Amino acid sequence: MHPEILRELSAQRGREMRARARQGVLVRVAVRARRRGRDLPDQAGGLVLPAIPDYVDGSFRTEPAGEAAASGTAASEAGRAPATHHAA
Repeated sequence: MHPEILRELSAQRGREMRARARQGVLVRVAVRARRRGRDLPDQAGGLVLPAIPDYVDGSFRTEPAGEAAASGTAASEAGRAPATHHAA
């Protein structure tokens, strides 16, 4: 076989072996991380997120979104400020 073809086949095999080795390392890292997460107490493993307000002024919605949509325009009209309160 021609030396260039042999060299290219050898290089291809080397690339494939390195890719397989990288995948093996990633699998081992993932398994270790999963085991570490499973071994941690519940308090340390949980992620606590602060409550995010529904409105700009920091207030929260008082009724679920589904109820507001079901009640139709009456709820949207009731939540609007009178026209006299709008900026000029």
